[in-house]
Amino acid sequence: MAGTLFSGKQAERAQAFAQLAWQNPFEPAREEIEKLLLGADAFERLDVAGRLEALWADLEKLLAVAGPAYAAGKGRQAEREIYQEMVFVRVYHRFMPEFDKLIEQAHARGHANARVAFYDAFLREVETGLPGGLIGRYAGMELARLFAVMYQIRRAFLHIHRYIIGGSPAANRLRARIWQSIFTRDMDRYQRVLADRMGDIITLITGPSGSGKELVARGIGLSRYVPFDATTRTFTEDFVKAFYPINLSALSPTLIESELFGHRRGAFTGALQNREGYFETCGPFGTVFLDEIGETDPAIQVKLLRVLQTRQFVPIGETEPKAFTGKLMAATNRDLVAEIHAGRFREDFYFRLNADRVRTPSLREILNGSPRELETLVAYIAQKMAGPEEGARVTDEVCVWIAKNLPADYPWPGNFRELEQCVRNITVHGDYQPEDLTQAAAGEGIAGPWARGEFTAEELLARYVAEQYAKTPNYEELGRRLKLDRRTVKKYLQLVSE
Repeated sequence: MAGTLFSGKQAERAQAFAQLAWQNPFEPAREEIEKLLLGADAFERLDVAGRLEALWADLEKLLAVAGPAYAAGKGRQAEREIYQEMVFVRVYHRFMPEFDKLIEQAHARGHANARVAFYDAFLREVETGLPGGLIGRYAGMELARLFAVMYQIRRAFLHIHRYIIGGSPAANRLRARIWQSIFTRDMDRYQRVLADRMGDIITLITGPSGSGKELVARGIGLSRYVPFDATTRTFTEDFVKAFYPINLSALSPTLIESELFGHRRGAFTGALQNREGYFETCGPFGTVFLDEIGETDPAIQVKLLRVLQTRQFVPIGETEPKAFTGKLMAATNRDLVAEIHAGRFREDFYFRLNADRVRTPSLREILNGSPRELETLVAYIAQKMAGPEEGARVTDEVCVWIAKNLPADYPWPGNFRELEQCVRNITVHGDYQPEDLTQAAAGEGIAGPWARGEFTAEELLARYVAEQYAKTPNYEELGRRLKLDRRTVKKYLQLVSE
């Protein structure tokens, strides 16, 4: 094809805009692309809304210049595919408010069973921007699939922001990791071939108690791909009701089996009628979340392992297997490798669970990387409890009390859950009294695990740097004290947070 769509610097900018189509929004690379497009000065000067407004205005100019040539069939194939992805970015941005409204209304109603009124407008937008249809590796793909993935992208973005609070490096790394668990590291490949196959990949969430493991699971489970039926103008699965959490530590083995596998009437004492378990009611785009997986009885581990291996289960009292078509997620605050050595957890079950792993950082790790993050987290809790106006006053009261009464390196052994109770105690009583558990956790530090030989040399140094950073939260000063380069200090702090 004769001619080009972009010339000179336009080609570089077009390539950068195309990368935004499938870029993980929580990775540093996203900011680097924005800096390239806006310039470093404008990027620093503008807030998030200002940056987006400037980006979309520039994108429209580039598309307006190249659009007539594209419609006329001009440009090399690579250029035309770049143009197509730029159109994807524009279409997503154009319908972002409509997606937001759809998602928020679903949460408010408690279900997502609603006809989508703006799908026809979406079709017109894509067809106008890409006359002749999709090209390249997207040729032949139905626009309903593109629509469903864009809806999923927006759901994932909103859910991750809703459940993961704060702007610390550790929180940002967690957001990026969750995004990968939903879309993989290659969103282009995900969009084309993996979107409806992610249920085969099991996600294991580890981390200390109170660090938000169920929130991570909920963020992933509510953000799964759901196909769109262009005929009925509805999504084929209700994402709000497609998340099935169960706390395994709160139930006996028989009740766990009943909840997950279901049972026939009369299968055991108290089984007065047939009951479908989560494995049966969970559709192909739903998620069963097994919390406290490290506390399950070995006999239950065997039965769950069979489900993971065969994707089949047998309800209690039946003999014929049924298919489990959904996604499985699990979480634990236990060290499963130690549990395996102690004979309490099956090694084969562990490796089946460990296909996709997400670790939630402790509150202390978050604060080590960003001491000012405490005020952000307190403000979130206070506003949720008392509303925006009074929440601001509660935030000031709580932060002043903490600064006066708790040491700067207080370990927060109960993590975010403990911080919530601290805020409530100070609001109600004017003070907060940590229990002996807190003092024990503070006293052990790295000494206990070091004495037990649990650290590698690198892990030991990383933990030591983290403990010292809590007392001296400055890279340069701590590096001088420890005789380390500031970049080395930062590296070890990041290692602890990962």
